[in-house]
Order: sequence, then C-alpha cells, then structure tokens
Amino acid sequence: MDYRFMGKTGLRVSDLCLGAMTFGREASEADSHAILDRFVEAGGNFIDTADVYSRGVSETVVGHWLKTKNRDDLVIATKVRFPMGEGPNDLGLSRKHMMQGVEASLRRLDTDYIDLYQVHCWDHLTPLEETLSTLDTLVKSGKVRYLGVSNYTGWQLQKAIDLSRAQGWEPYTCLQPQYNLLTRTLEYELTDVCQNEGVGIIPWSPLRGGWLSGKFQRGMTEPPTGTRIEKAEQQGWGESWSRYNNEFTWGVIDVLLAVAEETGKSAAQVAINWLLQRPGVTAPIIGARTMQQLEDNLGASGWALSEAQMAALNQASEPAAIYPYDHISGAKNRR
Repeated sequence: MDYRFMGKTGLRVSDLCLGAMTFGREASEADSHAILDRFVEAGGNFIDTADVYSRGVSETVVGHWLKTKNRDDLVIATKVRFPMGEGPNDLGLSRKHMMQGVEASLRRLDTDYIDLYQVHCWDHLTPLEETLSTLDTLVKSGKVRYLGVSNYTGWQLQKAIDLSRAQGWEPYTCLQPQYNLLTRTLEYELTDVCQNEGVGIIPWSPLRGGWLSGKFQRGMTEPPTGTRIEKAEQQGWGESWSRYNNEFTWGVIDVLLAVAEETGKSAAQVAINWLLQRPGVTAPIIGARTMQQLEDNLGASGWALSEAQMAALNQASEPAAIYPYDHISGAKNRR
C-alpha cells in the first residue's frame, strides 16, 4: 500500500482508509478485529469510525483492538455531530456536546488522543465560531491532533477555513464527502476548495453501497437478495434500487465492467482505483463486512488505470452541467 500526505499537513496515511461502520453491526467483534489485523498487515495505517456508528459500538470494537497494537503506528479518525442520547444537548456542534463527545470517544477508543477529529455534518443551529474555537481548544489540549469535516457544501467549507485563518485557529485538514463514479457533484465546488486550500479528500461510499462492486449489470430487474441495495430499498436509504435503476447508472456500470475485464481487475478495484487518481483525493474509505470483501478492496492499491481507461470512466460518469457551472464553463475562454 502507498502512503500520501493528508492535504498540506505532514501527516502520512495509507492510500486506503478502513471504514469501521460495519464493526459490531454487520461484522462481529472477532471478525472486525481480523479485518483490522489484515488491513494493517497489508500496510494500512488509517482507520475511520464515528461515535454514532451503532451508538459507540464501533469505537468500542476499535478500542479493544487498539490496546493490542502500537498506538503511534496508527492514524485513528472519528466524528461528532449526530445524536448520542435523548437529551437536548446530546447532539450538534455546541461546545458542550463536542466536549462531551470527545471525552466519550476517548473512553470508548481507550486512547489518550484522537489523530483526526471530524465534524460529521454542518450544524445550522450552532454559531460556527463556537464550533471552530472549541475544536481549536481540543487540538491545543493534546486530545486531538488534526481536524476534519464531513458532508459540507462548498460555501460552508470555505467559510470555516476563512474564519479559522482569520482567528488563528487550527484549520480543517481534510474533507470526507460521498464520492464515487455515480456521485461526482462535489466536483462542482468542493474539489476546487480542497485543492486551493490544501485540504485532503477522503471519499466515503466509493462503491455506492455496492452498485459499483460488480454485482450489478444491465438487464437486472431487482437487486440481488441479501445485498445492501435490497436493504436500502426496504429502509429508504440513499443508495436504493429505485433511485439508481436508471440509464445513467447502467451506462457507468457498462464502462466499469468493460475496464475491469480489460485490466483483469474486479469492478470494485477499478472503481476505487479511479478515485485514487482523481484530483485532491488522499484515501478512499473502504468498508468491509467480510474478509473476502476486504481482500478484494485491498487490490485497488498499487497499480494505475491508463489515461484512456480514466478518460472512458470520466466521460461515462460526467455529472450534469447545471447552472451556473455550465454558464461559467462556457465563458471560461471569453472576456
């Protein structure tokens, strides 16, 4: 596995990040620990979880495993924002909730510090100054090493960066957005913000819940039994069959499968490798319920798609040109 710097920091992370959302939920603690061991054996050092994943269970599973390892060899990331209880201050990005949140995460992870502490989503009800000043305090206290953000718009990320710069507060060093061959809308603005400001991109859902795993192909009339897409349809999740069963999706998958055959790689490996070659990307977050899934995803690192293959995938997955981006693009070479 290769290593990359996180944005403009000196922090080096493996070019694949292991997501722990399934730990203690779809994957037992024993299976989760085996997956973690294999990831580290393959050269991975970057592990991402969140307090809200199974209401702290994922962090606890990672914490039990972490006690058997050299803590300083690993980069552990977690998040704060969403409800962890029923009280009025058990959610959000207020100083009270974040201070409670970081202490609870440290206990569950059974560690003295968090390498990367991320706000899970924008909080419309808390002043941004309160959130950012609290995060700065956490870094200065030594409980947190770096700061990140997930699920922000372009203006929200830029505003946070500008405010931190103006106040001399610790800045965000990475963005964790949804990004894959079927979801490229962050390229409208967020990619430019990240590249201009030196913010690393660590995409979540690189396979869009399984749509890009190779299990789906044109002509199917329903999701395979037992897949996440079947469950997503039942639960109303974003990656549901009814949302993605369309010509755009099948067009992307057609090209993905063709490139996979050409390269001798799996569709999942091609989809993740495409992300590794996109501008600004530091490390896609791979999630695995089983060792077989992990092994396949690990094969996405250590090689590169050709320029022609990247161009074919780019063209098939190009997001719609909407206003004002279409207008701006058309005027790029005119005065």
